[in-house]
Amino acid sequence: MYGVQTSRRRDAQRNRAAIITAASEVLSGPEPPALMPEVARRAGVGQATLYRHFPDRHALTVAVIGHHLQGLEVAAAASVERPALFRPLLRELLRSLITMRPLVLLAQRLEPGARNRYVRRAIAALSPPLRSAQESGYVRHDLVPDDLILLVTMVRGAAESTGDVVSGLVAGERSIDLVLDGVFL
Repeated sequence: MYGVQTSRRRDAQRNRAAIITAASEVLSGPEPPALMPEVARRAGVGQATLYRHFPDRHALTVAVIGHHLQGLEVAAAASVERPALFRPLLRELLRSLITMRPLVLLAQRLEPGARNRYVRRAIAALSPPLRSAQESGYVRHDLVPDDLILLVTMVRGAAESTGDVVSGLVAGERSIDLVLDGVFL
């Protein structure tokens, strides 16, 4: 009896992980398709399984954001002792905000308190490696953690200023290069 429950629990964990991975892939596309059916298809689960884990788009969005924030926290913690890794970490963060535009748009629809908590969590994760990179002479000393929000806003603005997805990606990539050159010594 206990073995069956453990097996189901492992299956449920695998399904949940597959759903979050599939949702991340779907939300990295140029335009969001019908999110829930496409996520279920890519995850290899039925819609009932998807809805058992995530009853709606909001719950799925929150889970995907949490998953990516957890990844950011792990990567940021690993770069504290290796300050030269802060630039690639920041580049990847900015790039993901461009490539995951559908997720960013869904996140903008969350209530302001939730959005602010996610932003604060990201800033908290990035603050220690930022300080480490500054102390090691990689990053300008006048940059404060809240300036990272400004960097994100500038890059997103450049990416969204064009009329099509491809041009937006090109503009976003160029703005990342320019922004990072202004931050790093």
